[in-house]
Amino acid sequence: MTSDRLVLWDIDLTLVDLRGLGGRWYREALATVAGIDLREMPAFPGRTELAITTELLHAHDVEATEETVGRIWAELIRLSEGARDSLPEHGHALPGAATTLAKLADAGVVQSLVTGNLPEIALHKLAAFDLHRHLDFDIGGYGSLSAQRPDLVAHAMELAERKHGRRFPAESVVVVGDTPNDVAAALAHGAVAVGVATGKHTEAELAESGAHAVFRDLSETGEVLPTLAGAL
Repeated sequence: MTSDRLVLWDIDLTLVDLRGLGGRWYREALATVAGIDLREMPAFPGRTELAITTELLHAHDVEATEETVGRIWAELIRLSEGARDSLPEHGHALPGAATTLAKLADAGVVQSLVTGNLPEIALHKLAAFDLHRHLDFDIGGYGSLSAQRPDLVAHAMELAERKHGRRFPAESVVVVGDTPNDVAAALAHGAVAVGVATGKHTEAELAESGAHAVFRDLSETGEVLPTLAGAL
């Protein structure tokens, strides 16, 4: 079975809850790379790793050169790799995530990621909860690509079309996330924006940001699955 649907998932507070871990890793990475104690933490929700890292370095009077950013990322990946077996001790998969991913795969829906995470960290976070098996990591849009989240959506759409040899019209592309930034990234390309209120933003806030559909969480499979797999 095949589908013309392309579903692009956010990770943090959409599929998994690992709150606090990213900040801890950044604190350690800054100390290791620049020898500086963290004084100011950038906002994380809905932002990309490039945006977060650049802001972090500027806030600590460190020039955000390509080399320095790369060293921070290498340290973040090292920390993530070292923690991958213990990630379930720090958080959990969100309600309905595993079931939704599996049922969409059974329906032939192509699934990948639009996430602020680096590719390696994305895999570590999802594999820790066995949520990686139905996602095509090769066609994802990751936080190393751009500071602007809409760029990640465009990149993932292009890679998916190239790999599958067919177009995924904007109306058949679904972006799922927990922040208004996820919604805006979808709307920038005419894609379907689906919000899940499992992060810091309420259902009302996600609806007000323009989401086509909003759910309390992914456990509402009777409504979630038709929305993601078919026409709204």
